[in-house]
Amino acid sequence: MGVYVSVRGWLECDDKQLAAIQQIISSHEDEHYSHGWGAPRQHINWTHYVFYGADIRQSAVDWLVGQIREIARIPADADGDRVRGLFLASHEIEGTAEWQVREGRLVILPGDVRHRYLDD
Repeated sequence: MGVYVSVRGWLECDDKQLAAIQQIISSHEDEHYSHGWGAPRQHINWTHYVFYGADIRQSAVDWLVGQIREIARIPADADGDRVRGLFLASHEIEGTAEWQVREGRLVILPGDVRHRYLDD
């Protein structure tokens, strides 16, 4: 059966960064876990949001982390804002990790005890 990781979270960006994010996601299309990516049907106001939510095999985590790292490196917009976001990755054995997209990189930290209720 394998070990699974429940990944859920979002990215925040502008319209040009959104186009770059969509291109990165498309370049990693796998016809399975790629379907975990989604966005609102219609854009509201100025910030664009891209979401990911899926239970993925542990063996696919590097595939997803690679995409998120590539997305984090997208250049800042005209105001100097980078893509930013937050994901929680709940591993069946190792527990929860927090994936922070900030300052042009992906930072992976141990999950906070406040999020344990999501694993019950």
